[in-house]
Amino acid sequence: MLLSALLAAADPPQLLPAREQMAFTLGFHVVLVPFGVAFTFMMLVCHYRALRRDDHEALLLAQRWSKVAAVLFAVGAVSGTVLSFELGLLWPGLMGKYGAAFGFPFAYEGLFFFLEAVFVAIYIYGWKRLPPWPHFFTGVAVTLASVGGTASVIAANSWMNQPAGIVVSHGRVVQVIPSKVFFNGAFWWEMVHMLLASYIVAGFMVAGVYAWGLLKGRRDRYHQLGFLVPFTVGAIAMPLQFLVGDTIARQVFEREPAKFAAIEMVPETGDHIPETLGGIFVDGKVRYGIPLPDVASILAAFRPSTTIKGFDAIPPAVRPDDGVVSIVHLAFDVMVGTASLLLLMSLWFGWLWWRRREVPVNRWFLRGASVCGLLALLSLWSGWVVTEVGRQPWTVVGLLLTRDAVTTVGNLWPLFATVLAIYICVGTGAVLVLRAMHRRWLREGTEAVAVPYGPEPVPATSERGFGADDV
Repeated sequence: MLLSALLAAADPPQLLPAREQMAFTLGFHVVLVPFGVAFTFMMLVCHYRALRRDDHEALLLAQRWSKVAAVLFAVGAVSGTVLSFELGLLWPGLMGKYGAAFGFPFAYEGLFFFLEAVFVAIYIYGWKRLPPWPHFFTGVAVTLASVGGTASVIAANSWMNQPAGIVVSHGRVVQVIPSKVFFNGAFWWEMVHMLLASYIVAGFMVAGVYAWGLLKGRRDRYHQLGFLVPFTVGAIAMPLQFLVGDTIARQVFEREPAKFAAIEMVPETGDHIPETLGGIFVDGKVRYGIPLPDVASILAAFRPSTTIKGFDAIPPAVRPDDGVVSIVHLAFDVMVGTASLLLLMSLWFGWLWWRRREVPVNRWFLRGASVCGLLALLSLWSGWVVTEVGRQPWTVVGLLLTRDAVTTVGNLWPLFATVLAIYICVGTGAVLVLRAMHRRWLREGTEAVAVPYGPEPVPATSERGFGADDV
């Protein structure tokens, strides 16, 4: 305890506000990533369906969703720009020492961001000006560019967890191998995990909007299709995410033992380690948790006799404190808990569709579906907490401590307050714009709206449901 207090006292005063600001801005920005990666994909699903089947409602959904995607892209551009400045202002120790490696993936991210911006503009502009299929493929370029940008950011983040591709001499980077920096040991797993998370978050959040509409009595085919496409995407991705997450947990066990010890709250190295549900870490001991005997060892390597390294195997100078351990463990519990609920909703959806081959009208299911977006968002945030906080006290594991990466100049609290105000204004503005668009679309309805190169509007009296024959 005395050593921990001395180490904490050695932290520069700028460390806390820098970490708080970075956590807030990353938490804000990461919500927008799924809409660039997966929401545009769902938009293209509707667009493709419309072109292949002359589907008026599908084309109208694609057109309206493209406008939502444009608004969210603009907000993401603002929040992403702030993040890029924060890396230099708040963490000069990182950029000054390892910028040659860490900054390499961000160079590619800038290129993909530029391409995404160009093709978003073309796609929105092209609704009344481009032929159908060339217009569709400009949307494909948007999705591919957003995936490339996400991969670049994930490469930088995964490099901090498992640094590779550099040669350090006398404390300085003297050689960088770009391919090994980008495709480091953690890249592929983190990338697949984030891609699936994007489809889950965007799918369930968008479906939740239309589930609420169905609950309100809007049972027309437009709302049914608006629910079915995104919820199906999320429901397909959910079981895949469990398989990937389970594999990643074993990768963390093998390559990041300190993070795994925090996830499972393991004070001492040993075998037959229990899985603890809930609880906190106080004075190096697990308190108030519910232990499941042997489960952590079984999850780590399928055997109760599996040995898991505890905090006693970590040098005291770089051992995470009790608060960090509690945060990581509880975040992991939230991530798994919310993901489990989403998996159950996905299975329920599959069962209802298998029985009736139509959009579910069960009100309890629709109530659950309307909150799935919130559950998915909580799962995304908690997963990133596990990744980022679980790395502490390192910024680059084994190479750079967080207290050595942060700036030591000035008072950062006013900067944090300014950024907070900017983000509140930008976020509030985005919500108001989206709300205004939603209200206008409700007034316009779905039948009489002229859609470029779309089919003739169906009669306004049509209330045909969406069933298996439409798939």
